[in-house]
Formats: sequence, structure tokens, C-alpha cells
Amino acid sequence: MVLGRNTRLLAGAVAVACMVLVGPSAPSGVLFARSLPVDAVRDVVPNRVMTWNICNPCDESDVDRAAEIATYAPQVIGLQEACVRDVERIRDHLENLHGLVYHVEYGTVLRNWGRCGGAPWSPGGYGQAILSAAPMTDRVNVEYPDGGSEDRGYLAVTTTVGGRSVRVFNTHLAQRRQEAVRAEQTAVLAADFARHDRAILLGDFNAVPDAPELTPIWKLAADTDPRCRPSSAGPCGLTTDWNSKFDYVFLRGIAPLKHRVHLTPYSDHHLVRADLDPT
Repeated sequence: MVLGRNTRLLAGAVAVACMVLVGPSAPSGVLFARSLPVDAVRDVVPNRVMTWNICNPCDESDVDRAAEIATYAPQVIGLQEACVRDVERIRDHLENLHGLVYHVEYGTVLRNWGRCGGAPWSPGGYGQAILSAAPMTDRVNVEYPDGGSEDRGYLAVTTTVGGRSVRVFNTHLAQRRQEAVRAEQTAVLAADFARHDRAILLGDFNAVPDAPELTPIWKLAADTDPRCRPSSAGPCGLTTDWNSKFDYVFLRGIAPLKHRVHLTPYSDHHLVRADLDPT
């Protein structure tokens, strides 16, 4: 009898330890970390940035989303269509399952039960988020005067990339077939972006490179993908499941070293990362 009781106690302790390890997001039972590729990065890459529209509402696991991010371990991550509670879980999984510690700032532009759940009288926050391995300061969250069919905005912080201070912006522009609205939004965004000599602009712009509404941004910065320019006739790295280039890493006063687009089964947008020249 004593042996059986001790066995049950040991099993219970193991179960509790597993639940603590994977964090609070397990929808049913205990979830375990998805194995990372053998060539996955094992620590934060100090000069690497990433942008990813993580797709909400989508029935995807935050454990899997965290594993996608952990594979490349960027210094700075810009997330769009981000529910606050999803980002909280992703951040916890990055630390608890992968040993990657990030600070976070939110750019919530609306509270939406359909997208982010929560109590009907207290729906979850939705918008942008920036995760950074270094502390962030001077947070600014701007909602565009006209969001189009859904509220949209941008989030900006000051942090460190490649050992140097930089202003980082993260935005999500109005949905497709709303060109006039996006033109108004990029005018607002460009006015703030232009104030900084060293700046990174991440986001889902819902516009291809030669779209007229992106002209104010192209005048100030270049995308890290050298094939993607407004006048480029060559192949451009596509970033969505519908074969369009909508996701950008724009640089102002900073040079790129490497650009990659990674297909992922966990969103209708691909994961875009860039390594930057810290000098």
C-alpha cells in the first residue's frame, strides 16, 4: 500500500512538472515542445530581425509558433495580427521551452472577441507586438485615422540591434483592395519614420512592391530583399500563400547582410528574417 501511494505521488509530481514546463496554453492535456531542426540557432542572434503575420483568428498552437521563432532566434521580432494572450504564451514558451528571453511591447488597436477570445464583456487585445532580447524604451502606439475595414496602426520602440541603438517600427496596413486607405496610412507612418536616421520598419503592408501607396516608404528606405524594388523586373521573394510580396523589412541608415523567407504551416504569411550590418 505504501509503495502504491508513493508511486501515485511520483506520477503526480511528474505531471505537475510537465504542466509547469509547457506553460498555461495547453488546450487539453499536456503539450510538449516541438523538436527544432538540427541546424536551429541555439541563442539569440544579435543582428537578426524578423517580421511575421501570425494569422488570427487561426486555430494554431502557440507552442508551434514559438518553435518557428526559436529556430531562427532573432534579436527583434515584429508580429502582426497578434492577440495579447497569444503573444504572452509565445513569449513564455520561448523562455520555458527554448531558453530565449524576450521583452515585449504591445500595439493594441482594438479589442475583438471574435479574433482573440476572452470574456464577452472583456475581449482580447489585438494589433501589433514587438519582442526584443534587449530592453525597449520610448514606446509609441499610433492608430491610423482611417483603418479601412478594421482598425490598424503602428507600434514604435527604441532598442538595440547588433549592439547599436535603433528605432524599430511595426505596422499592419489596411486589407487588400483598400489602396486609398493604405496611401493615407503610409503618409502618417512615413512622417514619423523619416525623423530617425537609423530605423527598421517591419510589417505586413498588404501591398506589392510597385503599389503606389508604398512610394513614401521607398523614398526613405530599402527592403532587405535586393530583388524587391518598385521597378524590379526580376523575381521577388513571395511572402504569402497567395503568391504575393506583402511583408517587408525596410531599413533606413542600416545595411542588410542576408535576407530569407521561410515557409511555415502555421500562418498564411511566411516568416521573413534579415541579418543586418551592425556598423
